[in-house]
Amino acid sequence: MVTLRALECLVALSDEGTMTRAAAVLHMSQPALSHQIASVEKELGTPVAERMKRGVVFTAAGRATVEEARKALAAADRAVRVGKKVGDGLGGKLRIACAETMTPWLLIPILRQWHRRWPDVELDLQEFTSSDRMVEHLMENGTDLVVGPEPTSTTAHVQVLGQEEVVIVASADHRFAACESVTVPELATEAFVHYHTDNGMAIWVDQFAAAHRTPLRVALRTFSPRTAAQMAGAGLGVTIVPVSALVGRFPAEVRRIEPRVHRDIVALTMTPSDVLVHRFITHLKRRGLPNVDTSARLDR
Repeated sequence: MVTLRALECLVALSDEGTMTRAAAVLHMSQPALSHQIASVEKELGTPVAERMKRGVVFTAAGRATVEEARKALAAADRAVRVGKKVGDGLGGKLRIACAETMTPWLLIPILRQWHRRWPDVELDLQEFTSSDRMVEHLMENGTDLVVGPEPTSTTAHVQVLGQEEVVIVASADHRFAACESVTVPELATEAFVHYHTDNGMAIWVDQFAAAHRTPLRVALRTFSPRTAAQMAGAGLGVTIVPVSALVGRFPAEVRRIEPRVHRDIVALTMTPSDVLVHRFITHLKRRGLPNVDTSARLDR
């Protein structure tokens, strides 16, 4: 296969017209230049130029090859420039997978900052309802970075971003509205807005309730913690949600669980040395997790 160096020699010979001048421009000896031209001719199976006393005259095959060689060299130059730009963190594409509640709660301010500061970096965001499915996507090279609750297990590089509180949501006229906090056993007599099994919160809630030996009386199920919070606020039951699901304004009462309950929020990647991934995780850690006033009604 013809090398880019051989094509560079061919183009230089075409531009300069003589072996002497082409070799000088390329800072190489004439025998070395002749060897590169010979390698092109061997690959083509035909001469690319006729050597004359005053220089070289290119054959039809030589002229056609020079035309394509210029395109190949320009493409190679672009590839290097693009790679360097991305390596410097000034361009490229960063693929982010996140828990669906993380987008408005945590990521939007950072995404806005990135869009303004690095407009040539394309941000691709995919939202999930399961940390384990996000990890599977990461391991299949479907994303560069995962942001969300800690998965069941992973071999990826893990950075803990902080802890997110898990709370109880009820309607304004529910008896919990008069309480400062709610214990887990108090949930046993209440209609409960639960999650479909495709949502990682379903497993978390079941394990949490089982650990406290508290059966849950499921009234209905949903895929989204944000929807669960709104349903609870509408009086369809009570629910357990992470505070990231409370972004927005809707009538509901939020109460802490007694004792208080938290879960780790993490960033996972298989390429921690990637400049875009490293920068994004650094921004996440520097910003920290948002505070949510769980003592106030959400419609105030």
